[in-house]
Amino acid sequence: MGYKKSPHHQTYENMAMAKDQDHFQLLAATEQMTKQTQEAMENYIGWLQNAMPTFPWSNTNLNRIILSNATQNVAATFAFVQKLTKARDFQDVGKIQTQFMEMQMKSFNEQATVLSELYSKAAQDAMKGSN
Repeated sequence: MGYKKSPHHQTYENMAMAKDQDHFQLLAATEQMTKQTQEAMENYIGWLQNAMPTFPWSNTNLNRIILSNATQNVAATFAFVQKLTKARDFQDVGKIQTQFMEMQMKSFNEQATVLSELYSKAAQDAMKGSN
């Protein structure tokens, strides 16, 4: 005699299987999104590197700083997406997102400070040259 599963047991099994299937579909979609994000970021950095020489300030410290900042921001975004793929639940997603936003705000403030100092120095130098 075989064991006959109760209707409740069968329902729970079906729900667990559906949940596993949803999880695998989510992982596949996340991996695809990660790949597309990485490709887009690599294209952006490549475009930026090719476009920089056409800017009027090419081959200057400003050029190097802008490219460095862009590269840093793209790398941070990619790392964020990779961490999201490893989130176990929405609480992890919230934590990862909060950490990313805090790090990016700090990074943007530092980048803005450096650029502001660079612009101020350039303005001072321009004023000295016009006297």
